[in-house]
Amino acid sequence: MTDKPHERAGLSGSLRAADGKGIVHIEACLEVAIEEVWSALSDPKQLGRWLGAFEGDLRAGGAFRARFFASEWEGSGFVEVCNPPQRVLVRMTEAGATDLSTMEVTLDADGQQTQLVVEQRGVPLDQLAAYGAGAQVHVEDLASHLAGRERCDARARWGELFPSYRSKPIDPA
Repeated sequence: MTDKPHERAGLSGSLRAADGKGIVHIEACLEVAIEEVWSALSDPKQLGRWLGAFEGDLRAGGAFRARFFASEWEGSGFVEVCNPPQRVLVRMTEAGATDLSTMEVTLDADGQQTQLVVEQRGVPLDQLAAYGAGAQVHVEDLASHLAGRERCDARARWGELFPSYRSKPIDPA
């Protein structure tokens, strides 16, 4: 484990900007097979254990509503791409908002390990650090779920991560 809260063994986060919007990029090496990770990302029952409540269709072309536990994000989305077990791309909008963000998750198998990359694009620049900390909490909760552990205390963990993301330079894309 490193001394930076946004970097843990097997997990790192970075922030970028492009076209006046922010991009959160999280990478994690998970110690489970790609099929287990995909199931945790695509099965509404599993999502309900670590990420939040989902209603709707999580297949390509499907629309959904969700509420995430850790970040308390609530809104709707549309699944643009769903290529099991490697990639999912969704467009989401927060309840009461009109701005869309894009969340892309890609998985790459390496034996019994899986490389996970989460990228959220279209984030307001003034909220980029908060989104970075929140995205990392979600990925850490996924890793905990896959290891058979409970979700973290999201508020406390976000509080640990946010100052580090806030002080992190935003790389131009």
